[in-house]
Amino acid sequence: MASNATEASCPTPMKATSNGIFQGDNPIDFALPLAIIQIVLVVVLTRILAFLLRPLRQPRVIAEIVGGILLGPSALGRNKHYLNSIFPSRSLTVLDTLANLGLLFFLFLVGLELDLKSLQRTGKKALGIAVAGISLPFLLGIGVSFLLRKTISEGVKAAPFLVFMGVALSITAFPVLARILAELKLLTTDVGRMAMTAAAVNDIAAWILLALAIALSGSEHSPLTSLWVLLSGVGFIICCIAVIPAVFKWMAHRCPQGEPVNEIYVCATLAIVLAAGFCTDSIGIHALFGAFVIGVLIPKEGPFAGALVEKVEDLVSGLFLPLYFVSSGLKTNVAAIRGAQSWGLLVLVICTACFGKIIGTVFVSLLCRIPVQEAITLGFLMNTKGLVELIVLNIGKDRKVLNDQTFAICVLMAIFTTFITTPIVLAVYKPAKQKMSADYKHRSIERKDPDNQLRILACFHSTMNIPTIINLIEASRGTEKRQGLCVYALHLMELSERTSAILMVHKARKNGLPFWNKLQQSDTNQVVVAFEAFRQLSRVFIRPMTAISAMHDMHEDICASAERKRAAIIILPFHKHQRLDGTLETTRNEFRWVNMRVLEHAPCSVGILVDRGLGGSTHVSASNVSYTVTVLFLGGHDDREALVYGARMAEHPGISLIIIHFTASNDIMRQTVKIDIVEESSNSSESADKTFLASFKKNSDDDSVIFEEREVNSAKEIIEVVKEFCRCNLFVVGRMPEGPVAAALTERVECPELGPVGNLLTSNDFSTSASVLVVQQYNSSTFQLTSASSTKIAELPGDDSEAG
Repeated sequence: MASNATEASCPTPMKATSNGIFQGDNPIDFALPLAIIQIVLVVVLTRILAFLLRPLRQPRVIAEIVGGILLGPSALGRNKHYLNSIFPSRSLTVLDTLANLGLLFFLFLVGLELDLKSLQRTGKKALGIAVAGISLPFLLGIGVSFLLRKTISEGVKAAPFLVFMGVALSITAFPVLARILAELKLLTTDVGRMAMTAAAVNDIAAWILLALAIALSGSEHSPLTSLWVLLSGVGFIICCIAVIPAVFKWMAHRCPQGEPVNEIYVCATLAIVLAAGFCTDSIGIHALFGAFVIGVLIPKEGPFAGALVEKVEDLVSGLFLPLYFVSSGLKTNVAAIRGAQSWGLLVLVICTACFGKIIGTVFVSLLCRIPVQEAITLGFLMNTKGLVELIVLNIGKDRKVLNDQTFAICVLMAIFTTFITTPIVLAVYKPAKQKMSADYKHRSIERKDPDNQLRILACFHSTMNIPTIINLIEASRGTEKRQGLCVYALHLMELSERTSAILMVHKARKNGLPFWNKLQQSDTNQVVVAFEAFRQLSRVFIRPMTAISAMHDMHEDICASAERKRAAIIILPFHKHQRLDGTLETTRNEFRWVNMRVLEHAPCSVGILVDRGLGGSTHVSASNVSYTVTVLFLGGHDDREALVYGARMAEHPGISLIIIHFTASNDIMRQTVKIDIVEESSNSSESADKTFLASFKKNSDDDSVIFEEREVNSAKEIIEVVKEFCRCNLFVVGRMPEGPVAAALTERVECPELGPVGNLLTSNDFSTSASVLVVQQYNSSTFQLTSASSTKIAELPGDDSEAG
């Protein structure tokens, strides 16, 4: 009878694979097909929730935690047929194993982000904030645990329960905090730097406290067992410190810069991580602790650490990590919180967690003479929970320290505290708007004193854009009599959901935070070398910078940089690149919308560069420059700006300039009159064009400038004239030409950001190998001030010059 009872209570193990539905097998009765269904369901649901929560600017961890709860007994799991089919109890071992394996490697990545050497540079303010942010909520958590043990957690062991509750309330999840700060563009502000440094110290302390809590939660009756666990854990760390850095330095020395990392070293690293996890699990702490320690101890210099992140992060973060949130969600039953007492305890735990973190942080911040607004902001930022919180709670649940009600209460507390962070910080922290520089007068290339220094903000997406950008800068140098050219080369990088995206933000900063500087590697190193070489060979001051933003607000960083650097023109790369057959192909359409927003909000002139290989794939030295630049002048502000830029290029000894001035025939003039929309502003624009051209011809006595005037009757004739000059190297045109000739170009344009002439020159029907620069002149009457963004763009090492 006993054996029969045992067989009834223990489900039969699942076979790995089925023989197929045609042989009578149901795939979901087998481990692998069921695991595939579970993974796909989890990934789809969490991505949908992340998309829905994006307008609220919530980190993806919220979507993943909520998705796990929805799939569990709190929501969909109420349907027993669904629960027994998709998440049957006999499949949970496989699910938990996959989830913990993914979590193990994710914690290894988290360890890779931390640099213990940089913790030595932690300031007293950040250290004080971190200590206060841990101590007060930890003590309050212990106080709450006494009340919980008398009500809903009767019978649990006192010591581990006190420590688990203290840790649960005192944690700050710094990977989640980094994502929130990046979304709010606060990572490079004083508040962001302080919060991230304090959160990193908090994270280290949380892992030490978690190891203590796990050691105390052992099931053995002997009190010496916990002591043995702790001593063994310390011994494991000491052994790792003695061995791991030396082993990985040996590996790193055999991975030269610029060459792919040998596969054997990556496999060896992953094997070491698994072995460390096995050791700490055998000790009785947790396998995650060993993986985290290995990640922290790996040297951060050289390309090796970066290669490890690239190899592991997408599979782990995108596929396996969400399984851990579902595993947690299957253990979370909100229905276990019943009655006024339980809901009252939930409110108490939330209030205690918020009070301890916020008040403790604010109090110490004020003692450190941090302004009240920033102190309150720091308090709410330090209240962010996340993955480590769930790890603590799940370990407590597995060790029978937390029951169903306490576990559900703590999970809801983590969701609530993280959810409120972004909206409250947005409401509380409003950085002062950046004041416009009093001497920022030259917002366009056309100016009264053309000899003043010209400042250009040249943006690029990848190293493919760099040769053309450098050759355009070389062409823009002007003559010796001018005050020179100052260029800020802004590398536009997208802030994605990947772990390495946060690393990118920190690699681009020089703030001594505990994050390894991946700046000195791969593409960024090529950028520095390329621009530094150009700087040495020319008299142009050039400064590489990096802007890391989400696509929807990347234009804010561009405009803020132009405002701060007092640029006269922003050069943006077109969102299409040239294929081998000469046609233009879209790379990423998102960059098109970035360009459109910059055109609308820019504090200066804007140029969109359609790259067809100006000067080839390498930098052309000044002595070898031999370009023909053609300016198509139809009339209006933008065309005047294009002509002034072209004239500056013509000062280069290797550049000849051709100016085509299109004039309207009597036929076009009569058509314009018939439309009867000729306004006074149009007349004034034509008058300004005549004055401008007369002055230009008078002052232009250079043999390298050819001025041609062509009278046209229709758009067809305009196209024919343009085709005559299609063998040049670069067209410079205005975005929105004005006047009767421009009115003749009435065809619908494919890319509004290029205007009618730019669309003509980039259409597949128009055969030319010339690059195109489409220029929009700054107009103060339509300029919308966007300097409210407090983002500071990270600059690469080098001297800066704000003179001019």
